[in-house]
Amino acid sequence: MNKILLLSFLFIRLLVYGQASERSLSSQDWQFKNTKDRTWLPAKVPGTVHLDLMNNNLIPDPYKNENEKKVQWVEHEDWEYQTVFNLSSQEMQHKNIDLVFSGLDTFSEIYLNGKWVKNTDNMFRTWTIPAKNYLKRGENILQVKFRSAVNTGKELAGKIPFTLPESPRSFVRKAQYQFGWDWGPRLVTAGIWKDASLRFRDLAQLETVKIEQVKLTPQNAELAVHAEIFAQEAGNYTLSINNHTQDIALKSGLNTISAPYHIRNPKLWQPNGWGKPTLYDIKITLQKASKVITEKTERIGLRTVELVQEKDAEGKSFYFKVNGQPMYAKGTNWIPGDSFSPRMTKEKYRKLIRDCKEANINMIRVWGGGIYEDDEFYKACDENGILVWQDFMFAGSFYPADENFRENVKAEVKDQIERLQNHPSLALWCGNNEIDEAIVNWGYQKQFKYSKDDSLQVWKDYKTIFHEVIPEAIKEYATADKQIYWPSSPSIGWGHKESLTEGDSHYWGVWWGEQPFEIFNEKIPRFASEYGFQGMPTLETVKSMFSGKTELSLQNGTIKAHEKHARGWEIINNYMKRDYIVPEDFVKYNYVSQLLQARGMQIAIEAHRRAKPYNMGTLYWQLNDCWPVVSWSSIDYQGNWKALHYQVKRSFENQVILTEEKDGMLNFYGVNDGLDKIGEVTLEFEVNNFKGENILTAVSDQKQNLEGIVKFNPSAITELVGDADKNELFLNIILRGRYKKVIAEANYFFAKPKNLKLTKPNLRIKKISATEIEISTDVLAKDVYLMGDTHFSDNFFDLMPNTSKRIILSKPLGKIDAMSLWDTMHE
Repeated sequence: MNKILLLSFLFIRLLVYGQASERSLSSQDWQFKNTKDRTWLPAKVPGTVHLDLMNNNLIPDPYKNENEKKVQWVEHEDWEYQTVFNLSSQEMQHKNIDLVFSGLDTFSEIYLNGKWVKNTDNMFRTWTIPAKNYLKRGENILQVKFRSAVNTGKELAGKIPFTLPESPRSFVRKAQYQFGWDWGPRLVTAGIWKDASLRFRDLAQLETVKIEQVKLTPQNAELAVHAEIFAQEAGNYTLSINNHTQDIALKSGLNTISAPYHIRNPKLWQPNGWGKPTLYDIKITLQKASKVITEKTERIGLRTVELVQEKDAEGKSFYFKVNGQPMYAKGTNWIPGDSFSPRMTKEKYRKLIRDCKEANINMIRVWGGGIYEDDEFYKACDENGILVWQDFMFAGSFYPADENFRENVKAEVKDQIERLQNHPSLALWCGNNEIDEAIVNWGYQKQFKYSKDDSLQVWKDYKTIFHEVIPEAIKEYATADKQIYWPSSPSIGWGHKESLTEGDSHYWGVWWGEQPFEIFNEKIPRFASEYGFQGMPTLETVKSMFSGKTELSLQNGTIKAHEKHARGWEIINNYMKRDYIVPEDFVKYNYVSQLLQARGMQIAIEAHRRAKPYNMGTLYWQLNDCWPVVSWSSIDYQGNWKALHYQVKRSFENQVILTEEKDGMLNFYGVNDGLDKIGEVTLEFEVNNFKGENILTAVSDQKQNLEGIVKFNPSAITELVGDADKNELFLNIILRGRYKKVIAEANYFFAKPKNLKLTKPNLRIKKISATEIEISTDVLAKDVYLMGDTHFSDNFFDLMPNTSKRIILSKPLGKIDAMSLWDTMHE
């Protein structure tokens, strides 16, 4: 009996001793303090110093009232974190114990049991520290001391002979938006913002796994699995890929192993709107003497992505070809979902990406002033068929290129490539946001009185980082099928004519240039990767700006403080006067500001889609917010859809009918972005007044095959309207396919909203069930706005005369209020 127990003990010990494992330190009891203080306070990991200060009631919530101003002192202080953990004798028997920090923000010194082990200087890197020699059986003390990123950045800035714009953030490898943006607060954080753990290993460890798609046919997916394995002991091992095994010999130290793997009759990963984004699990296992030592599972998709740039009569194309088919990119720009990134949950990531899918989005650009997002973001994009344009985290400034900075950037790029490259959603790596344009267009050199040598140095440093360090690192660390690189977005600034004939474009003639929305019909680029307009968040989110109840007013200091653009309110008002009657009532103003934003973006999106295939992408700025704010977002901080997101859903449908007014004529375009063959379609339209009385009905005798884009015969506005007042009319357009099937439908108004002579609608809401209502009207109800603390399946829509519409609610609601544009015109 004793012999059996002894053998069982030895067997269990061998299993534990041989197999690599990990132990989280995030769940430990952590403490923090200001380095000037003696008292330790409870902290959470992952977290940030601001969250810990809030949890200990030492600072107010900076999202509330005007509290942002009251917490600026935090960024100038140094902070310490510590925890105590125990190690068993069994754990100490492992040959290697690594201390792993997935994210430290940003300048820190790490101590184990009072001994210094590492300095860090990059928020975006993973820090793996051999730690066994510093550890002991029993109680161990881990300390992380953070230096102020602002103070350290200023020290680094002082070492060069000229001033870099936005200094000191240019010198600090951390989230750039934390230093303040025109949609976000200044909250420069510090802390252990991602998981901390201990990693135990003995015989060997799978360090990285990269899965390369070598060849893809309908019959076979030929893959190469590239694994980096660190072996403590040389010898013979068994590598298994989804139970397909092969014997391998490993040397002591780091080994790079490549093994083929095939998938028969593969199903493609398709982008949203084209089909199912099929995923495959690839499990890689390393064994020794039939015992599992280490294993990883990667979830991949089988697809091809190409960036096509070919010279043509107008300039040079710019579009993505996915699975061999040109894809019209319909999408948005993503910023961090919270100023305190550890608050982003798996559920919030997944909801935002589901909201993108529901709005027919197939591409998201991760903007370069934020963070490389959590794995959950990319998993959600994988599962929902949304391609990712991934910026590296550099934005709107000049950056140094000394040896330390170059090596730091290279290590950062390596870490992110090895973490992200297996995701099928990843479409493109982009060097930075707007830095090429900043150097050429923004006049910083004149502002800071650069000498000729200073200016040459800026350009040399730029070329070094974005044309050498980053692309060379991509070639070194990414597999051949994941190396599409674009140095800077945009490639050419919006003031230059070439920005509309080649590359990607950030067009800011609307908003920054204060041009009318209609300029979008003229300024059409090959690929619009940024453009936008601000709108207020929903009423629920506006109320969340306050710590208590208050009277909502545009003159309220808190509401003013939650508009970070210096001239934001002025610009919104100027545009609103052009297109709407400006309400004085706050609720109505909030409503119209959302309509204004949605109207501007609808004009832009439709202009872009009408220009297909000259234009092959439209990514509006921006999807989300990092706090409650007046901004360019279509979904506000609390996750509520603004009018813009409802409009995006309609404007991004695969099949649409679009109208263009030009020189007194209406041109009609049918667009099909899907892979389905629609066949022949015809155009029908009716001119009605707002009471529902028909003025004109017509059917085009022109039949078109709806592939890509087709243009129908134009109609003169005078012929459609006749002697009637166009301010009292609208045009209903229907695109019909075979068997009279409605392929697409739209309404066109002959006048701006402020000039419409609307009739007061009698809106009635009928409860169908706890989560379904039916709303009806007797006359045209323009831009129906349903109000309540729930998500409505549709909102801000036109309801035709003598019709009704059923709406699904995300949760039951006792009272639902409704208004329409008429209410804002008759206060």
